[in-house]
Amino acid sequence: MSTFRVTLDSMAEENSSLNIWPEIEKAEKENRRELVLQGSAVDKKIQSSGGLHARLYSLSLLNYLEISQCPSLHEIHENIRHLSHLQSLILCRNKLTAVPKSIGDLKAIKVLDLSVNQLQALPEEICALSELNTLNVSCNSITALPDGLSKCVKLASINVSKNALSRLPDDLWCSNLELLSSIIASENAIEELSSEVHNLPALKVLDLSSNKLQELPSELADCSKLKETNFKGNKLKDKRLEKMVNGCQTKSVLDYLRAGGRGKGKGKQQDGELSEKLDCGRNISKKKSGAKQKGKKEEEEVDELNRMVVRVLHVSKAPTAVTVKVSAGVKDVRPYIVCCIVKGMNLRRGNALKRFLVAQTKLHDEICAKRTTATIATHDLGLLKAPLLYDTRPRDTLKIVPLGRKEMRAVELLELLQQEAEELRKHKKRQNVSGLHKYLQLLDGKDLYPCLVDAEDHVVSFPPITNSERTKIKRSTQELFLEVTSSTSLQICKDVMDALIIKMAELNKLTFDVKEDVGSDEETDVTSVPPAEDLASPELTVVQVKHMNTPGLVTDQMTGRVRKSKEEESKSGAVYKRCKQDTVSQDSPSCYMTLTDVHFALIKKL
Repeated sequence: MSTFRVTLDSMAEENSSLNIWPEIEKAEKENRRELVLQGSAVDKKIQSSGGLHARLYSLSLLNYLEISQCPSLHEIHENIRHLSHLQSLILCRNKLTAVPKSIGDLKAIKVLDLSVNQLQALPEEICALSELNTLNVSCNSITALPDGLSKCVKLASINVSKNALSRLPDDLWCSNLELLSSIIASENAIEELSSEVHNLPALKVLDLSSNKLQELPSELADCSKLKETNFKGNKLKDKRLEKMVNGCQTKSVLDYLRAGGRGKGKGKQQDGELSEKLDCGRNISKKKSGAKQKGKKEEEEVDELNRMVVRVLHVSKAPTAVTVKVSAGVKDVRPYIVCCIVKGMNLRRGNALKRFLVAQTKLHDEICAKRTTATIATHDLGLLKAPLLYDTRPRDTLKIVPLGRKEMRAVELLELLQQEAEELRKHKKRQNVSGLHKYLQLLDGKDLYPCLVDAEDHVVSFPPITNSERTKIKRSTQELFLEVTSSTSLQICKDVMDALIIKMAELNKLTFDVKEDVGSDEETDVTSVPPAEDLASPELTVVQVKHMNTPGLVTDQMTGRVRKSKEEESKSGAVYKRCKQDTVSQDSPSCYMTLTDVHFALIKKL
């Protein structure tokens, strides 16, 4: 204790000319357990002080510390070790170049977030964090993870996406990690997935998209709880498998691996059955060669769902009146948007609406990486006034009617949510806030906010925070307008939209099979709505929405890529563009193409 006091005293002398920060002083006086330092005001203090104030490291009662959105923060002092009660340490969206070895002394740490910094390595001492549950080091420049992560026996989630990894450590696949359920390692340079992956009994989510994998081990099929995989963007040697991972469900991919891949099946009958299932709809008119085989009831149900998903994900021949004009201003704020219309979704019966909203939240937490890579918004098409404009507006003038609230300016909404978040932390001693509050930092430092505006100049969507009460979906909603935006890439928007539509198809089939009672909206008398004809079939119809870019938004290079795409399409005789490029030229409207036409080129002809 004396050593600790001497160290702090010496640091205090070095900073004698600096006044204590009011946030730190308040935390000291109130014996607070939580402290959040973020944004431009804190960044200016860090810049003028040459780092964090020394008194921060004396707040030994803290169990939650967040320092984010501070580009002047390049290092954390080794005295971080004195915050021995910390359970959550959030140091995201700064410019940290190193992490002190003393972080290994924080034995109570459960959540460690070092994402969006400039780290090139992690100290081996991180492996000493025996209570660590969640590790997020995404969006750095890390070339290798430390060996010894198997010592973090309570690790449940690890996100190392968007780094420079060429491999994952061997002990990451150790059976000691019996709680590890999610591994996100997309956008690296990983060349191999270990065959020891089957040692992880709790693994549910595995994302190795956009790496350098050439093969997938058959042992992957032995992961009994694996529900979601993503291997898109890898050039696999097995081209059939490569097409499958770009479009099929996890169950189908695992079935293919379990059979040993093409030419290595366990019998002609089983291989024929898997061949049709894993073609994901190319030969949906053919009868299943293994239909007569007994004991395959579960696989047949999965196959039926696969065919259904593919069958419903088509682009309607009928032109749509709904268009989205994309303004040039979004280029530097949140440039990517994908939209489509879905018809045939039955939300009226039982818990159908609740299931849909829960699924959307899950997609936000998983594939959207807690809205950091993309954000989903769903609207009642009947309440939208087209055409729509995807635009930016100053934070002080943007007005919206948030879900469940009255109309207010965006800056007022964020202040209100921040206050609510502070109250939650203070009164309920939460380590992490819930709801909209956990997304507030995504807009820190921005003067212009992205928004989707209808023909009457009403803001109907304010990504990544909320959409409007004006277009809120209800049980009586018959046609949905889906919107996915991203600041990262257009491909991410498409991937998220694919996942959303597949989930909607699954939920609609469940609603159709369960035959729950019809419910009603509190504010809507659904008896006035004609009887739903979609009950005759769970099939969904996906309709394209054109995105019109304003002049000057696209470079000549991108326009050239569009022309190349047009030439490829004319050779194949297709009418619709596949829209695989990141953007399109101002004279060529883009449209969202779903799984059947993007991944399998089943493009409708006029």
